[in-house]
Amino acid sequence: MKLFQSFLNRGDGPEIRRVRHELVRRSLEVRAVERLTPHMIRITLGGPELAGFTSPAPDDHIKIFIPGLDGSPTRRDYTPRRYDPQNGTLLLDFVNHHGGPAAAWARAARPGDRLEIGGPRGSQIIAGPIDQWLLIGDETALPAIGRRVEELPADTPVTTLVAVPGSEDEQVFATVARHAARWVHRSMDQADEATGILAVLKNLEIPDRTFVWVGAEARVAKAVRQYLLDERRIPTQWVKASGYWVKGQADASVRDVGDVR
Repeated sequence: MKLFQSFLNRGDGPEIRRVRHELVRRSLEVRAVERLTPHMIRITLGGPELAGFTSPAPDDHIKIFIPGLDGSPTRRDYTPRRYDPQNGTLLLDFVNHHGGPAAAWARAARPGDRLEIGGPRGSQIIAGPIDQWLLIGDETALPAIGRRVEELPADTPVTTLVAVPGSEDEQVFATVARHAARWVHRSMDQADEATGILAVLKNLEIPDRTFVWVGAEARVAKAVRQYLLDERRIPTQWVKASGYWVKGQADASVRDVGDVR
């Protein structure tokens, strides 16, 4: 495709730098609970043990330790939505869906409750000659997408393409970047189908030096990555795709979607 000839003729590109952190477990207090949208609950955490917390990459993940549905201890991965060292607070956004222990905990959470977290163990920092960003995902990736949009430098072009159940689940990000939002509406039962995202993506211009980040249900992430590489012929170093969850499997994520069937 003509749009991507410059991609193919270029040898330089971004790199993903991996940074390791000391693994620290912290016991934090729930300071506030907010229903952002019908399918998203925001928990504000704080406490003296938050001192020294670090999360340099927008798609970092920490472990949260909560009671499972049967009462036994369990853990889940969550993105630090925003860390404010001056106020000593950490925001976590929980997708509000039935059947998961983390969502059940978030629905029941009240100020004064405790939550133990661990990590992040490491960060993947994307750096290089990036002129603009395309961030693709579903509701589970909104914390990472929102954080990336809000942390980009002023006037950086960024487009987000996100699938959510309905218009009431759309979010507005406070950012100084030049942000264009595209939303796809589909039911949770269709969360493993890439049709809606691909339909928009096929009509979306992706200029040279655009880094494409994808975080969604594993089959969707794989389909989007395959389309970008095969149809739009974007080199692999300009695409990072992760399966944030796998439909039908509890506590499952896929960092390399190439193996997803």
